[in-house]
Amino acid sequence: MGKKSSYREIFLTALKLGLTSFGGPSAHLGYFQNEYVQKKKWLDHKTYADLIALCQFLPGPASSQVGIGIGYMRGGALGGFLAWLGFTAPSVIILVVFSYFLETFSVEDAGWLSGLRVVASSVVALAVFEMWKKLAPDVKRASFVLFATIVSLLFPYIYTQVGIIIVSGLAGIFLLKTNAKEEYEQESTRVSSRKLGMIFLALFFTGLILLPVLHSVFHEQSVQLFDSMYRAGSLVFGGGHVVLPLLEAEFVKEGWLTKEEFLAGYGVTQAVPGPLFTFAAFIGTEIGRIWGAVLATVGIFLPSFLLVVGILPFWEGLRKNRTVQKALLGINAAVVGLLLAALYDPIWTSSILSTHHFIIAFINFVLLAFYKMSPWKVVFISALLGQVLL
Repeated sequence: MGKKSSYREIFLTALKLGLTSFGGPSAHLGYFQNEYVQKKKWLDHKTYADLIALCQFLPGPASSQVGIGIGYMRGGALGGFLAWLGFTAPSVIILVVFSYFLETFSVEDAGWLSGLRVVASSVVALAVFEMWKKLAPDVKRASFVLFATIVSLLFPYIYTQVGIIIVSGLAGIFLLKTNAKEEYEQESTRVSSRKLGMIFLALFFTGLILLPVLHSVFHEQSVQLFDSMYRAGSLVFGGGHVVLPLLEAEFVKEGWLTKEEFLAGYGVTQAVPGPLFTFAAFIGTEIGRIWGAVLATVGIFLPSFLLVVGILPFWEGLRKNRTVQKALLGINAAVVGLLLAALYDPIWTSSILSTHHFIIAFINFVLLAFYKMSPWKVVFISALLGQVLL
């Protein structure tokens, strides 16, 4: 396969995910696992779980960072960009259109929309099932899953996930052993040099330092918008829900848009596929129309791109160290627990609200797990069932 066809496949695969991945970041990881690991086999389960573990440490949208990382491993920096563009573009376009038709566009109570939300529970359930078999097949690692699930549910705070990963990594070093069966199944990466990685990391910190200075010197709206979004993407841990208060403080309290507009846009963001951070596109459109949407979207996602492309060259070598491998065995089992906790809250608690919701979710799971139906077909069927039953 030539580079051009490889890049095309990266973009089209990400675009399909961007059109069908409902349910928030935890659900996105389930869709990615199904498409990139199970179906495409671009990376094995261990490499995928390693990448998730790394992105849990980074600020910004974790699922988007995982997508960028997979695209980067497959096709270098351009592959990472195309993976981000394909996954992000659909929800950005929807939210820009919604901003233009804010007063008349209202679908919050539609049955088909409830059906779409249910899909996430089935996708994540399947991802947990498949990853548990691969990453926690013995009693010791099942105990890591148990620990991560319980702690994550009992202490749903911003830094809980990071703490779980640190504790699991340390415990893995002392309690777990590597063997030949635990080696990575394939080498499918196209990771650039560490020198290039250092350049991207330098650009990340340069933006973090320089943009506030430019903001204070030039009081133009576009500079202020880009700076606010860049800082949000650089400093917020925990995903799209956590960034909400920061964006509200930046744009509602400063009078850039009303609270009603802000909440309407955020509500629709919950309902569209793709990353929650695309809420920035709605805010940008409200402030500066199309150009504002572009600035806001690039601003909030740029830090993630710079961090992932900057760190992965170092991560690729580090994760093959024996001590690090033992730590990753514990971390990867904990990642299964984190996904299991997310399956319950917020995915299950917000989407499975009645017997009919459960029936749709169960049908979706059977279609995915046993009929091996493509997720986009299941999304369509779930929407139809939602319209009929809900």
